[in-house]
Amino acid sequence: MISDELDHARRRWLKTLAASATAAVPVVLNARGSTMASEVFTVYTFGDSILDCARYNEYGVHPGQLIVRNDDGLFPDFKGRDLSSSAPARLDHRAQDRATVDDLPRQGRVLDLSGPAVALVTIGGNDLLTGLAADRGGGMVRFEQALDTFLRTLPVRPVLLGTVFDPTFGDDSRNFLSIDARIARPNLNRINAIIAELAARHGQLVDVHRHFLGGDPSWFTRTIEPSLRGASEVRAAFLPAVLKAREDQPGAARAALPTRRRRWWMW
Repeated sequence: MISDELDHARRRWLKTLAASATAAVPVVLNARGSTMASEVFTVYTFGDSILDCARYNEYGVHPGQLIVRNDDGLFPDFKGRDLSSSAPARLDHRAQDRATVDDLPRQGRVLDLSGPAVALVTIGGNDLLTGLAADRGGGMVRFEQALDTFLRTLPVRPVLLGTVFDPTFGDDSRNFLSIDARIARPNLNRINAIIAELAARHGQLVDVHRHFLGGDPSWFTRTIEPSLRGASEVRAAFLPAVLKAREDQPGAARAALPTRRRRWWMW
């Protein structure tokens, strides 16, 4: 009798423990009651301070954060215009301020590949600042080869590759480099041409350069870094392509349905 009672108490304790463990982990179910863990959409960021500019504003905001979940207090115009407003999403932020093309392989190590995803890549600005602005050709070839290798071996698809913006807004009188603008500007254009060619080969181009030509100095801080407004504008440049990427992926398609056709249970 005592043995039966102990056994019953043990089973009850194990059941309670299992329920507690389950409650500690958020689980998303679809309308049929099956789990949707694989449908959580992941945004991966790789590259430089165009995507890793949190240190340049007092709120610690960067574009990847805003794409996944907008800060409605800072940017009310983007309320509801983020991934999390319509379906589960997460950010794997790997871009790093001051990175060059040679840093990309390190950023791409040990990826947690589960469910639908998109990769955002911005690179080239620091390569220009550290030598390519004055390059006569050989450096551009090496840049193209290194970026091509990274994109070809990156296991995340689709890839959205951003161009390098121009803090001078196309005005040579604003040139902040020690290199003649007649040399530096064509090299900026060459970098962006390489990026456009590789984007067509490996994914899709996001023309950050073109978007920023329509901006003003408030989009920048410390001359070349995205400000708080700049972080939002980088987000604005990438956001349509990110939303389209989610809609186009089978694992995320159900999650992207309009709210009136979607039901969620979360514990």
